[in-house]
Amino acid sequence: MNFWRSPAWLAASIRHKLLAMALLPLAVVFPLLVLALTLWSNVAYDRLMITKVRADLAVAQGYFEQVLSEVGSGTWGVAASHALVRALAEQQPTDTLLAQERNRLRLDFLNFYPTGSPTLPPALAATLPGGAMPQSAARLVLLPPETMRQIAPAVADRLRIPLVPTRNATPTERSIEDRAMVMVSTLPVRDDAGQLLGVLSGGLMLNQNLDFIDHINRIVYPEGSLPFGSQGTATLFLDDVRITTNVRLFQDQRAVGTRVSKAVRDAVLGQGQTWLDRAFVVNDWYVSAYQPLLDADEQRIGMLYVGYLEQPFRWMRYAMVAVIGLIFLAVMAAAAVFSVRWARSIFKPVEQMNQTMRRVESGESNARVGAVAARDEIGALAAHLDELLDTIDDKTRALQAWANELDLKVAERTRELAASNASLRQAQQQLVKSEKLAAIGQLTASIAHEINNPIAVMQGNLDLMRETLGAQAEPVRAEIQLLDQQVERMRLIVTQLLQYARPTEYAGYVETLDTRQTVDACLVLVSHLLHQRRISVTRDCGATQRVGFNPQELQQVVINLLINAIQAMPEGGELTLETRDWLDDQGQPQGAVISVLDQGPGLSDAVRDRLFSPFFTTKNDGNGLGLWISLGLVERYGGKLEADNRMDGPGAAFRIRLLTEPMAPAEANARTGDGRPGAL
Repeated sequence: MNFWRSPAWLAASIRHKLLAMALLPLAVVFPLLVLALTLWSNVAYDRLMITKVRADLAVAQGYFEQVLSEVGSGTWGVAASHALVRALAEQQPTDTLLAQERNRLRLDFLNFYPTGSPTLPPALAATLPGGAMPQSAARLVLLPPETMRQIAPAVADRLRIPLVPTRNATPTERSIEDRAMVMVSTLPVRDDAGQLLGVLSGGLMLNQNLDFIDHINRIVYPEGSLPFGSQGTATLFLDDVRITTNVRLFQDQRAVGTRVSKAVRDAVLGQGQTWLDRAFVVNDWYVSAYQPLLDADEQRIGMLYVGYLEQPFRWMRYAMVAVIGLIFLAVMAAAAVFSVRWARSIFKPVEQMNQTMRRVESGESNARVGAVAARDEIGALAAHLDELLDTIDDKTRALQAWANELDLKVAERTRELAASNASLRQAQQQLVKSEKLAAIGQLTASIAHEINNPIAVMQGNLDLMRETLGAQAEPVRAEIQLLDQQVERMRLIVTQLLQYARPTEYAGYVETLDTRQTVDACLVLVSHLLHQRRISVTRDCGATQRVGFNPQELQQVVINLLINAIQAMPEGGELTLETRDWLDDQGQPQGAVISVLDQGPGLSDAVRDRLFSPFFTTKNDGNGLGLWISLGLVERYGGKLEADNRMDGPGAAFRIRLLTEPMAPAEANARTGDGRPGAL
């Protein structure tokens, strides 16, 4: 099997081969470049973002430790101060001194507990330095709410933090977080002799300490440090609850009380790892860094978080990839254009020669390749082909001149014979038609005259019998009515015969009619028949031209066609009525067309040949005069009545063509011959 065989579309065209050679390398190189660029940008983007957020976390951690050191050194400075020792030695009140120092050091509490004081909370006593721990060191501890209210009642209102339901957080039954995360330093106070006077405890509560977290955020993310409109955030967590943050839950509401996702909690608090990755923070994706916070016993009690909004960087990355991609695309497009133009200089002359030969084969003897831009072997081949075609064309014209001269003589003689035969056939057809119509007219008038007399006698005797018998005629009332109906039927047939024999005597007045109104009126009259046969009606009245016709006669014609269509669908079906404007060959309106389309068996060739003949019918109870008379009524005013099978499915289609301004009966009769309607 030949694996290197070209596909059919490529093997059949030199254009395709050359374009494939020019464009295939570009079509392969460009996607590979875009793919490589995308992969490289993803890796570089992730590394850059993680490197930055790691540096941001280091800055935040450094400031956190600095504040912790300042709490310890500040408390140590007050505990070792001469002013405090002298005040205690002289048994002076220390409240004012401690309040001034607390404000200076910006602590939430700074309390002195004398030796043996029962008010020293055990949680603070546990923070006294021991071993190699520096005197000035502060500790991060969790204090129960009762202890915090005892040592710092002024900040008790910041303790209670309602938990906010947070997506992806670890399930919990708690609803309130009221423990306090405190930077605390508890130090002994001694006099000059080294005698223990008591314990000084100072600290800073971090719960809802917005100034503290905002200061961290300003240090880590000063204004203008993040490009593209990104925003930096910082947060302190107690366990997995945000106790102070500048992340916004809503526009002006901070996300205090929301919780971190389970994945971050398990990694940072559960395993003690530092999280450096994307994370969903409250309501958006941030490049985030989480670090566990340890208390004095090296237990993980919370987390320190910094991060910045990822979306601006992501959009900028997409924009850069798009710009580089567009640059590559522009370069590839330019290369493709040059490649196609160079390939065109080869395949275009070949295609011109191929098309020229096809045109010659199809009969265009004057087709030539013409001038080509190529000056190589292909250009020379095109010139030789044109010279060959010129020689062949000269020889062909000479032969055609002799053939044309002979054809002209034969055609001239043929036309003379055809004209003679056509005139003879037309005269014969007109004569036969006129004789038939005259005979039918005379016969019709004679029959009508002869039948009218016995009809009148029969109708008179029936009336006399009805009057003479009176009530005694009641037993045969139905029979007498049947006789009346049959006599009236014969009278109607005679009237129709006379109407056809002498159309000018029965011509009614002409009105300008709206075909839509005529169709609607006729449908009302045959509605009971439509209902009996379960026939649905579709109307499409698009005609805008009004027509000149006698209203009753037009209604008679349309109703006759409707009844024929209904009888053609004994099992039901769909009857379609359409009206359209009748346009001449120049597209000018000259009237309207009314179409009646059924879904019956249609018209056979034998039926179509005799359809408008008098007394021809395909029904057992018909007299065969309906279409014959309808044709005469339509042609009386210069119109046409046409019949054919439908093109869109089974069934027959009858069309009435009516003029806007009808001809006078005499003019219309003259067109059809002998004052009677002619065949279509």
